[in-house]
Amino acid sequence: MTTVAIIVPLVWLAWLAVVDWVPLFPLNDLHSGNAKGRLLAAAINYPFPLLIAGGVAVHRTWSLVAATVLCVLVVAGHVRSWWLPYFGPATPEQRELYLREYSRTWKVLPTAGRGVVIDVQHMVVGVLSLLMLAATIVVTLTA
Repeated sequence: MTTVAIIVPLVWLAWLAVVDWVPLFPLNDLHSGNAKGRLLAAAINYPFPLLIAGGVAVHRTWSLVAATVLCVLVVAGHVRSWWLPYFGPATPEQRELYLREYSRTWKVLPTAGRGVVIDVQHMVVGVLSLLMLAATIVVTLTA
């Protein structure tokens, strides 16, 4: 399970890098040319999976706990950014970002009456985030 808990964050990072930088419309929509915003998001998001994989690889109690805490933060950030705005009121900033960056991307959830709708690329991020959290928790509890 330790190997899985190291690999899943790296897969998560690879997925983010691909959808952030490789044009795959309608999976992603890079037409806006917002490279500065994507660079900022990369600087914020990309260290997390590296720290999580590293924490699991070190395999000490403190590093596993730190990796688990980081996984919880990743999942919480995903829920806050996508699922809460989908099921509840979205902020004007969230709606503006959604309209600019994600309104044309591929979705499987109903869009009617929603200010923000999670798209497929971010659903994959959510699934990988949950897998990352589950694998890290299992390794932490069995260490």
